[in-house]
Amino acid sequence: METSVQSLGSLGLLSGARKGNSVARARNNVNVFPWSGSEGALCDGRKVLQSSHYLLIPITTLSFSFQINTNGFVATAQPTSESTYLGNMPPKFGIIAALLGDLDTSDGVGKVFFRQDSSPDVLTQAAHYINRAFPEDDEVSPTHAVVITWVNVATQGEPQSRGDGIEKKGNTFQLVIASLETASYAILLYPRDGMQFSSTPVQGSNVVMHAGFSKGSVRGFLFSSQGLFCPDRETNSGLRGIWVYEIGTSPYFTNVAPGEVTDLPTEATPQGPPEDYEEAANARRPVYNDGQQVQYPPYESEGEQIEVHPIQYQPHQPDNQEVLVVDDPDINVDGESTGEMFSYNLGTCASNRNKCSQFADCRDYSSGYCCSCRPGFYGNGIQCLAEGNPQRMNGKVYGKVYVGNSPSPVEFTSNDLHSYIVVNDGRSYVAISDIPYTLGPSLQPLSALGGVIGWAFALEQPGFKNGFSIIGGEFTRQAEVTFLPGNEKLTIRQEFKGIDEHDHLVVSTTLEGRVPEVLHGSTVQIDPYSEIYQYSNNLITSSSTREYVVSSPDGNTDTRTFQWRQTITFQSCQHGESFRDMKPTQMLSVDQVFVMYDAGNNLIRFAMSNKIGDINGGQPEENPCFTGRHGCDTNAVCRPGQETQFTCQCAAGFNGDGRTCYDIDECGENPRICGSHAICNNQPGTFRCECEDGYQFGNDGQTCVEVKRPVDSCEDGTHNCDIPERAQCSYSGGSSYICSCLPGFIGDGRACQDIDECQPGRCHQDAVCYNTQGSFTCQCRPGYHGDGFYCSQGKTKTQCENHRDSLQGSSEFGPRGPRPPVGQYIPTCDENGAYVPMQCHGSTGHCWCVDRNGREIPGTRSGPGIDNGVVPPPVGPTTRPDVHPLPPGTHLLFAQSGRIEHIPLEGYVMKKGDAKAVLHLPEKVIIGVAYDCVEKMVYWTEITSPSISKASIQGGEPIAVIRSDVDSPEGIAIDHLGRTMFWTDSMKDRIEVASLDGSQRRVIIDSDLVNPRAIITDPPNGNLYWADWNRDAPKIETSYMDGSNRRVLVKDDLGLPNGLTYDSQSSLLCWVDAGTHKMECTHPGHGDRRKIMEGLQYPFGITSFGKNIYYTDWRRDAVIAVDRHAGKELDEFQPQKRTKIYGIATAYAQCPSGQNYCAVNNGGCTHLCLATPTGRSCKCPDNAVGVGCVDRDSGY
Repeated sequence: METSVQSLGSLGLLSGARKGNSVARARNNVNVFPWSGSEGALCDGRKVLQSSHYLLIPITTLSFSFQINTNGFVATAQPTSESTYLGNMPPKFGIIAALLGDLDTSDGVGKVFFRQDSSPDVLTQAAHYINRAFPEDDEVSPTHAVVITWVNVATQGEPQSRGDGIEKKGNTFQLVIASLETASYAILLYPRDGMQFSSTPVQGSNVVMHAGFSKGSVRGFLFSSQGLFCPDRETNSGLRGIWVYEIGTSPYFTNVAPGEVTDLPTEATPQGPPEDYEEAANARRPVYNDGQQVQYPPYESEGEQIEVHPIQYQPHQPDNQEVLVVDDPDINVDGESTGEMFSYNLGTCASNRNKCSQFADCRDYSSGYCCSCRPGFYGNGIQCLAEGNPQRMNGKVYGKVYVGNSPSPVEFTSNDLHSYIVVNDGRSYVAISDIPYTLGPSLQPLSALGGVIGWAFALEQPGFKNGFSIIGGEFTRQAEVTFLPGNEKLTIRQEFKGIDEHDHLVVSTTLEGRVPEVLHGSTVQIDPYSEIYQYSNNLITSSSTREYVVSSPDGNTDTRTFQWRQTITFQSCQHGESFRDMKPTQMLSVDQVFVMYDAGNNLIRFAMSNKIGDINGGQPEENPCFTGRHGCDTNAVCRPGQETQFTCQCAAGFNGDGRTCYDIDECGENPRICGSHAICNNQPGTFRCECEDGYQFGNDGQTCVEVKRPVDSCEDGTHNCDIPERAQCSYSGGSSYICSCLPGFIGDGRACQDIDECQPGRCHQDAVCYNTQGSFTCQCRPGYHGDGFYCSQGKTKTQCENHRDSLQGSSEFGPRGPRPPVGQYIPTCDENGAYVPMQCHGSTGHCWCVDRNGREIPGTRSGPGIDNGVVPPPVGPTTRPDVHPLPPGTHLLFAQSGRIEHIPLEGYVMKKGDAKAVLHLPEKVIIGVAYDCVEKMVYWTEITSPSISKASIQGGEPIAVIRSDVDSPEGIAIDHLGRTMFWTDSMKDRIEVASLDGSQRRVIIDSDLVNPRAIITDPPNGNLYWADWNRDAPKIETSYMDGSNRRVLVKDDLGLPNGLTYDSQSSLLCWVDAGTHKMECTHPGHGDRRKIMEGLQYPFGITSFGKNIYYTDWRRDAVIAVDRHAGKELDEFQPQKRTKIYGIATAYAQCPSGQNYCAVNNGGCTHLCLATPTGRSCKCPDNAVGVGCVDRDSGY
């Protein structure tokens, strides 16, 4: 029986499955990779992973998805039913079969573990196996690995025990996918004692198990039909039971190459890396096989470095927004840079020098001037790039495309396009975002959308030049595609606008026309092809006829054809000899073509390898610089030598031996390189100068000059807001400011009046409410006792008084009443019946601090001689270097992977310059953040080792609060009055509550939840709110804090409601939705609903403070401030670490006003006190057997 988990490399959210005891690794002569029960796991019949949790698997630079299957394989597409592939190999979907058969993990013994691992030990072990299997190739060093282990899996339907008391063993084997930027490898490991059977029963007969690949040059499956192949005894790596394959750079495995060492050593050899491997890896050591030394190709490092020049960065104007580029495979381009075509004018270099690149030289001719790139750079002289550096391209896609016979087009409205090119081997990758499923499959044949990018940066054969070397980055390309036999026509127009300040190529693409339909779920295969480019003055043309194969979901294949014609127009320098010497025809050779529509993320992806050379083919080049198999760093230039000799030279701005290149930090080496009032930002291969706040570049583009700042009326007191006791002035830039009333007042900020909070129900029915300026008080009527929120005729004893009287009541009586025996500790209560913070033992003289429940705080006990009047020393550990106390005031707290950061608020304005990390938590993926304003503690959830923890923002060690019986905690909320916390678990599909120390846990909602995430409390009113982003039926719900009176608030027009916030002053519940891209608000129970903003990119977390709402956005990697009243964005903060930002919370300087019935004496409850709008419920924890707990429903 099979179970699959889909793993998507484009989301970056890592989550394991259920945890178990450690599983021992196989003990034999095969050194398998370690595994344990702390990894993700697959088990039949149990819900393990929701669609919201993905395993990050970066396979080379082009991310793709695959599924791990309990039947012994991983698939690159949704596997068909078992009956279609068991005994009928190879299957019709892409597959790596480690040991494929009808396997069973439902017996509780067999398990499948998986993890992503970038630890040095695992990467070193993988590199050892790969380099041993390919001794003639350059050594590789993987940067990522995915380890999948099938442990003790049995055949389906056979009992684990044979009936004689002896357990029947199953098979144990591993698949490791190791990758670096330019290649990926599959390592299959078969321990000798891990192979117990080689066939499984299928439909009444035994079918041999298989291992291998369904596509590529190694199509055949390793097991013969007789099952005589013994993978645990043979090899292609020189190590028994270990098999290594290079699998190319795409999920279709179109370039599979097996290991080359099939002979086993005559003597026992170490199966894993040697003990001194790390030291040896630093030197370039030979690989031995059967005593024969394998020589490397001649290689030497050239230490020459080319001078690095700074890039002056001018801030963009609103109509020329900065293009953002991230290393994540998700497309994230915020805008499009503008540019204009250059042209050479008559004149001289002296008067036109600024038209040449800063990396070019200018030369005068009798008829004009020309620019040419200096050694170490390539281009047309107007634009020059450093040789060897990878290249990025960004842009937008516009237009209308019809599919098949559809009368309605699919419109492109500024869709993001992103490309990445490994220049020194000619491999290019292109992705376009927001492609709907109605169009995505039908765009797969159009790999030519990225073809011109491949041509521009193709790997150059001797004597030939790629497109950028000839014409630079400013040109127009128009292509016409005619599909046969239906004659559908599509026009592609692309305006390449040159290199921006980040050295990224900028392009605008327009698509117009019709394409034939490719059914949803179909795949497209494009074989290698060649295309002849013809060059003339300012014009390049090419045309060809191409075939592609469409494989439908039903297994049928269809070979189709289209005709292709394109023209490229550009401006060239007509005065020099460089263009005249260019060959009139060149041939672009394209292979390893990969196309895929990622329906889950609405992305179309293309990848291909490109070479430019002789149209007659010529002699095949064997030099690695021209084949691309040189092993140079992606930031290095391959320099060909004689025959197969070559050298690797790090690109400008990098240091190293060429095989490994490190970025030079020009800013660190020369802090004054940018001049006064400027900030130097190091960039890969270069650096960038920016002016400090208050300065801008002068006319020379290099010197920072002071900018005259407008007056801040809030700071100098020239505003017309109400007095500070009633209103707050917030500077909003320029000469503007905003007046807003403080909590407890109402008005326009210029005139504020006190709000009469004494509404019915505020105080106890036997109490009187007294309104005060900005607040209110409650006082019990004569004859009643209490705090005004809870009153009774007979004075109710507090917990401290009960504790004290119970000890005294059991003591003997003296002349003045009960007297405890000698040596008995009696607690001290204050005038309100609460525990005095410092308690002392009357006999021993020891003193210690206690919490509100009278429990001793560890580490605070002192020796004799300290009396109650002495202030105790600070409690808790001292501040660690990586835990930074927050200064006074209100702050925003937000979570990134591995850290929690804060942004101080000045009024409602983010003080971005003072933002910094509060807490460093390496290797943790933190999702939810909440703040307890009473004890000044930050609480967070994390999913790498699922748990809930807390730490003081004044400094101190993190404290684990919840560590067991939790699978994927995401949202978290605090009731600061009742001293409880609530959280959602998106794998257990439930909502829980517990005391703030993690005790007294109780599940309050455990039905009709699919993907609960955000959760918010309203302590004064006793309400709870949460969101469920179930893609099939998203909703926002509410209940009382005890889980009763549950009801749906919003269910229509929702997509992915990720974040919730509640503002107690306005009684507004607001949310952000990553599906509808909107921010909306409602008054719970009133039925109203209004849109605050739309056009959000991918919002995740949200919080509110006063008039402002602050939310985090995954696409923008930022915290954004929004004026709730005006419905407009005010500001944006992007932390230095550009990764996804998750939860966000407001850390109030003072707790919000309000009370509930649990705030005093725990509401009279023995255990959990959970507030409701009309009182409170006393609830017992789920494990309350025999603890004397009393359950009481809602009431006073």
